[in-house]
Amino acid sequence: MKDNYFIIHGSFGSPFSNWFPYLRKQIESKGLGVYTPDFPIGVGYQNYNNWSKLLKVYLDANLINENTVIFAHSIAPVFICKFLIENKIKVKRLVFVCGFNNYLGIDDDYDAVNKSMYLNNLEDIKNYCDDIVCYYSENDPYVKYDAEKEFADTITNNQVIIKDGGHLNSESGYEEFSELLKYI
Repeated sequence: MKDNYFIIHGSFGSPFSNWFPYLRKQIESKGLGVYTPDFPIGVGYQNYNNWSKLLKVYLDANLINENTVIFAHSIAPVFICKFLIENKIKVKRLVFVCGFNNYLGIDDDYDAVNKSMYLNNLEDIKNYCDDIVCYYSENDPYVKYDAEKEFADTITNNQVIIKDGGHLNSESGYEEFSELLKYI
């Protein structure tokens, strides 16, 4: 079975922003399957249960399995960890960008939508994936460096810190993210 790919957006995001369309196009150009779910966003809509329901559709179709590579940004890495741990699903590779866990203080709306994604057994993700890489920067305007480093330190030694990368989104100049192509 060929590898397939997921690109998971963050809070108040969409699969049509940041480096996601670029990465999707690169994966498609190799004739590989790529999925970019459009999760519900906004206070009252974005929460773990609603996101989990949508991702379970792909799981039920056997599209998330040991041949799956998942790229996830911002709140999405911890959401993916929680989902894989709760559903006991092994995947091939996790590429996390600006991930964090149990972090509050961005603002009331972000705190409200992010809270349900957090978990206390983050290190358990290592039972479901042997190949995890975390990208983050030392000057993220939304999530403190220490929170991103703590998240990465908990799950992998494979970390890439990008100088002046901001939140590694389009606002920080990341319409493309060619560094990620090596994981296809």
